[in-house]
Amino acid sequence: MTRSYDEIGRGYTATRKPDPRIARQVVAALGDAQSVLNVGAGAGSYEPDQISVIAVEKSIEMIRQRPSGAAPAVQALAEQLPFPDHSFDAALAILTIHHWSNQAAGLAELRRVARLRAVILTLDPDCQDRFWLVTDYLPEIAEFDRPLFQTMRELAGLLGKIRTIPVMVPADCRDGFQGAFWARPEAYLDPNVRRGISTFAHLPAEEVRRGLDRLAGDLRSGRWDERFGHLRGQENADLGYRLIIAELHP
Repeated sequence: MTRSYDEIGRGYTATRKPDPRIARQVVAALGDAQSVLNVGAGAGSYEPDQISVIAVEKSIEMIRQRPSGAAPAVQALAEQLPFPDHSFDAALAILTIHHWSNQAAGLAELRRVARLRAVILTLDPDCQDRFWLVTDYLPEIAEFDRPLFQTMRELAGLLGKIRTIPVMVPADCRDGFQGAFWARPEAYLDPNVRRGISTFAHLPAEEVRRGLDRLAGDLRSGRWDERFGHLRGQENADLGYRLIIAELHP
């Protein structure tokens, strides 16, 4: 059972800000859409300025953190969108579908309300062996994520024909999601950083402590840099984040 963002989302915007390079990919994926429904919108990251946007968010805590001037937000569930069929050119869902209680129902709702396409940013669970935090320090993350993240094949089964675009994570990524600090390992030891990553709130505290203690020890001894120090000089990494584009009603 995952915890509500009304409980774990306080102070979320301190570390979760849109990264401009990822934002450009999102805007490109939306294509010629002039109206967008952003589902599971959170505090409003990656909502394009130049397009008419309506946000849908379940958590009142996240709605409260939307900045002044952000798109109007409706408190509702992804699985029960309060809009007629084909009300928007596109439906957008950014790092959110794994939080939905019924992903099939939510994705069906995206298809229902969008005239042209659905655009989804998610994590391919088949790629989790690419990230040292998961493989070497907190394998519990993979165990927790596996039932929550649909594979690309499963998403195609729910959405129809899809295009899949890799989203490279910059070494200096501004958006502090789970994989953002792959080249800055010390960041995972900062509780303020971890507060912006929901996985840490869902895992048992003792498992998190043990994994982070190992990481802290390896950073002190230099063992992390012996094994992974080459990452510090790398510009970006493919950790399995994917933009999914489903063309719905051409």
